[in-house]
Amino acid sequence: METKTNLVGLTKSFAIEAILFNDKLQKDKHFTISNQFSKSATSIGANVFEAQYAESKRDFLHKMKIAEKEANETSYWLDILASTTEYNEVKLLQGDVTVIQKILARSIQTVKRKLEEPANQH
Repeated sequence: METKTNLVGLTKSFAIEAILFNDKLQKDKHFTISNQFSKSATSIGANVFEAQYAESKRDFLHKMKIAEKEANETSYWLDILASTTEYNEVKLLQGDVTVIQKILARSIQTVKRKLEEPANQH
């Protein structure tokens, strides 16, 4: 994964890596997990990107929480793949999604704190 501090860039790079890996899953006829994995893996970045255009902090928080849920689901599918297959890409993708999960969790915590501040401190 490219080293970027920008979450949009990280999630976009992750989605591209996931799509390329998903092609391999499709070729090997792992259709069920391939479909689930590709949907959640690409949805992370789509939600992070959409959050950049949120109408409010609450809207931003909502979209980031969806991205976090998608990252968690992606992690689940990668764990299943790690237990049932021997693709080299799985460990790399697991590391990448873990980084994304940590960044999302910190971002969500920051926004929650800002929303809890009294209105006169904004």
